[in-house]
Amino acid sequence: MNVILLSFLFAGLTIIFYLFLNSLYVKYRWTLLTPVLTTTTALIIFLLLFDIPYGQYMLGGKWIGSLLGPAVVALAVPLYKQRDLLIQNLWPVTLGVTAGAFVGMLSGLLLAKIFRFSEELILTVLPKSLTSPVAMQLAEGFGGISSLAAVFVMVAGFSGVIFGSWLMKLLGIDSSIGRGIGLGSSAHGLGTAMAFEYGPKDGSMSSVAMTLCAVVGSFLGPALVWLFF
Repeated sequence: MNVILLSFLFAGLTIIFYLFLNSLYVKYRWTLLTPVLTTTTALIIFLLLFDIPYGQYMLGGKWIGSLLGPAVVALAVPLYKQRDLLIQNLWPVTLGVTAGAFVGMLSGLLLAKIFRFSEELILTVLPKSLTSPVAMQLAEGFGGISSLAAVFVMVAGFSGVIFGSWLMKLLGIDSSIGRGIGLGSSAHGLGTAMAFEYGPKDGSMSSVAMTLCAVVGSFLGPALVWLFF
């Protein structure tokens, strides 16, 4: 089949899946119906059922992926609008993000050790709470597997989105700053998308947390590797 036609076909299929599954999420507001999670699952099942190679799907999927960069840059708009809030709460944000990055990396490392993962796999799990590009670079630098690090990042993002709202309700966290920092530092991009559902302040704080976590994690990661290996 023509490459251009395949590109449009798979890009369109991804969009249709997302729009349909997002409508279900909007209607029922059940965390497990988060569209990124359900769309990913639906696409995997579709490719397996029809025996479609991943490389063939990516002829169109890559066009969706290319929008990630502009989407991340677009986070600067609400961040700029909420700059006064950020300045007023600079210390709580900084301390919260640092604590979030530290706990996220240390918990992954300790759990991996408890389950007796190989050293290579532990070093791959370590940066799971950071955004994919940073996590992949750090994992490779530590001696881990960069491609597998991206998978752990997705798992961390999905689990943060699924359990994040429930935990915040349980702990009585109802401030925009608390929700934003919690979701951004634990579930990065997926958490930021959910934070915007609470409001622009939450989303802005989450985007700050996601960015700062990548910076803080770049320093914490090597320190933890030095301490434990």
